[in-house]
Amino acid sequence: MTQTILVVDDEPDVLLLCKVNLEFEGYEVIEAHDGGEALEILSRGEDVDLVLLDVMMPGVDGWQVLQQIKASSSTRDLPVVMLTAKVQQHDQIKGLAEGAVAYITKPFNPIALSKTLKEALDARSPDDLEKRRNRMLGKLRALEG
Repeated sequence: MTQTILVVDDEPDVLLLCKVNLEFEGYEVIEAHDGGEALEILSRGEDVDLVLLDVMMPGVDGWQVLQQIKASSSTRDLPVVMLTAKVQQHDQIKGLAEGAVAYITKPFNPIALSKTLKEALDARSPDDLEKRRNRMLGKLRALEG
């Protein structure tokens, strides 16, 4: 069965790069051009296996989308991977602390992106994702000093 990834980014070039690479890897891709559109897609009950989410977008930003995904009983177990130009360690900590399972910074390596998404999708349960997220969060917090 083909897995579906919702890619949320306001930059057309990033959407295209993700779409081409992910479809080449065998994923189905749904695109959203901003946070509001992403929430609308999810509220319609689209069959999405993972959300690849930018942070800096007009209107509803990625932080707000992540919070709403994690607050809803119908989407709280949906893995979210942040893909953003916000490279500061405190931003990475915030993303993981609020429920993202991984944090990838732009510019990104499409092969590394694919590997990260595969790991998130292959996790056997929400508990596995939570353990992975907590390990990454612990490492980042340790680096903070």
